[in-house]
Amino acid sequence: MMKKYYTLILSFTLSFSLLAQQNDLPDPVKGFCIAAPQSDGVDDFVTFIDQELAPRGINTLVLRVDFNYQFKSRPELQEENALSEADVKKLVAIANQHDVNIIPQINLLGHQSWAGDIEKLLEVYPEFDETPHVEMPEEYEWPNEDGLYCKSYCPLHPEVHSVVFDLVDEIMDVFEAKAFHAGMDEVFYIGDDKCPRCAGRDKAELFAGEVTKIRNHLAENGRELWIWGDRLIDGKTTGLGMWEASMNNTHRAVDMIPKDVVICDWHYNRVEPTAAYFTMKGLRVITCPWNKAEVAVEQWKEFEEFRAQANPELAKRYLGMMQTIWTGNSNFLNAYKNEAEADAEPDGTVQSFKALFENKQK
Repeated sequence: MMKKYYTLILSFTLSFSLLAQQNDLPDPVKGFCIAAPQSDGVDDFVTFIDQELAPRGINTLVLRVDFNYQFKSRPELQEENALSEADVKKLVAIANQHDVNIIPQINLLGHQSWAGDIEKLLEVYPEFDETPHVEMPEEYEWPNEDGLYCKSYCPLHPEVHSVVFDLVDEIMDVFEAKAFHAGMDEVFYIGDDKCPRCAGRDKAELFAGEVTKIRNHLAENGRELWIWGDRLIDGKTTGLGMWEASMNNTHRAVDMIPKDVVICDWHYNRVEPTAAYFTMKGLRVITCPWNKAEVAVEQWKEFEEFRAQANPELAKRYLGMMQTIWTGNSNFLNAYKNEAEADAEPDGTVQSFKALFENKQK
């Protein structure tokens, strides 16, 4: 079955790449998104970049760093076993060797908690919490009466950006990065009715304002902003619901944010036409699969067809594809190394990655 996927993607790549060249389009983004390794896993990940990512033509690596770095500007926000500057430089060196663009990520706005645990920002600075009245449960369940999925920080708190921008600037400098991924997906808490600053405000304007503020800060140093795209899609009209799209009226922000923000458009269960939607809104977009090989291959087919058939103005905005990994760095590497384990992997991530980006050396 996997051979069929490899053959399909190879044939589509060859045929449509020729048409893309005729349209004078840049080489597609071939991306890989994963949590950054812990300090003791850096050498293994360097080997993985060298022996697996680079041979597959991966040219973009989004590393979800969050608080996994020994911050000098805000040492109170670093996790245990966090990456040192020397660790990061190992990653930068191997990436540079293979012309891989590293884009570090720190989740901004949303994802400030997970299940029953508060993440570092709100643990250390609880005053930034958009919903301090929502208590973290001892045993997390979804759905729940509070509508708690993940906490958010208040985008209008007067001190929050001085803290998070310290983290952003430091992580961008150490990774020598040209683009930053701010996350911003699955933001359920925004413009809460009990927030003294946000209550009664338009949620789309709040979301767009935060995107714009982050973008403008990065632009001061010639850097680019990437975000996940789900909050910019109308979940009701499209039928995509509250996870892949927005049901709390943030979707209108798509017309309010700067056009140079790159949208990472994730859909895991089927091929959705939302990449075309983003290009028609004037935004650049990358499609992001996860754990279904057949979906990833079909998404690549759709990408190549769009680039070959759309008018040049739209075609140039569809940048490429990025495989997402939603398990720990070491967990993924362990599954990847053990073929028997990988074949039985419950979430299918390894097989999706292999199907999407066939090793050119094989």
